[in-house]
Amino acid sequence: MKLVWSPEIAAKAFMDTVKSVSTECELFEGSSVAELISAMAAGWNAKLIVETWSRGGVTTTSIGLSVASTHTCGRHVCIVPDQDSKTEYTAAMQKAGMKPEVIIGEPEESVK
Repeated sequence: MKLVWSPEIAAKAFMDTVKSVSTECELFEGSSVAELISAMAAGWNAKLIVETWSRGGVTTTSIGLSVASTHTCGRHVCIVPDQDSKTEYTAAMQKAGMKPEVIIGEPEESVK
């Protein structure tokens, strides 16, 4: 499999992430990590994006990954440790207009 970088898709994902996180001012505090990760995932045309998240964590990176998955027609999956984390994560992502797939479990076991 040959990886091909797409600067056009990366730029679109970058800009859409900026728009998405800036509309949720309380979620965004000046970091550019979400935009960078979104551009990288989209630019490399990632079809499966998997992340882990735990209760109380920030969701800006998750928003960026979700944006990237829309640009690549890929799948964005988040693995959380428990139902409380799933509820909190899902609520935060829905507030930002995102609906990633959420799995409860240990990351090592969930990806098997």
